[in-house]
Amino acid sequence: MSTPSDSIAALEKEIWEKTARLNHLRRQTADDGGPAVADYSFATLTGPLRLSDLFAGHDTLLAIHNMGQGCRHCTLRADGLNGLLPHLETAMSVVLLSKDDPHTQQRFAHERGWRFRLASHGGGAYIREQAIQPGHDNYPGCVVYRRDGAAIRRRHAAAFGENDLFCPAWHLLAMAGRGEDDWHPQFSYWRRPDAMDDGGANLPD
Repeated sequence: MSTPSDSIAALEKEIWEKTARLNHLRRQTADDGGPAVADYSFATLTGPLRLSDLFAGHDTLLAIHNMGQGCRHCTLRADGLNGLLPHLETAMSVVLLSKDDPHTQQRFAHERGWRFRLASHGGGAYIREQAIQPGHDNYPGCVVYRRDGAAIRRRHAAAFGENDLFCPAWHLLAMAGRGEDDWHPQFSYWRRPDAMDDGGANLPD
């Protein structure tokens, strides 16, 4: 008789095999002609930059669409991707984009210990025209662009969500019986002690 554990193991095997097939197809089509896109402008702490500037000497650019400092879920994902950054940057340029202004981006990145290169689309033409989900300007996800001579082409895009392949935290939480219904990422997990040795004056809520 099949048990729940058997069903889980079978589904894990199926997902593993389909993910391998998905990544094979992604690799096979990485250099196929995608639509050419505009050389959009972004704001940074060092001044305006074009999309072409964000390649920084690479022929491939990974643009992470982050909703900004106000989204705990986007922060969770960026915390995880930040640890992969040195590995990813051996193969392509990586830039985190959000609507936040450059000073807000830099402050928040410093608080989180992020090492991403940052640029602000400010809610303008880029995020409207290059949205992960059409009609949803500030939807989180990632886009890969490639240089094709003077043209910049959009190759692949993927949305971020609880069951995506880009944030392992949700899969590990599911193994412990937790999910979005009963667990929510926070910016900080500090808890007020029952008693404070310094008297506890002026503690944040």
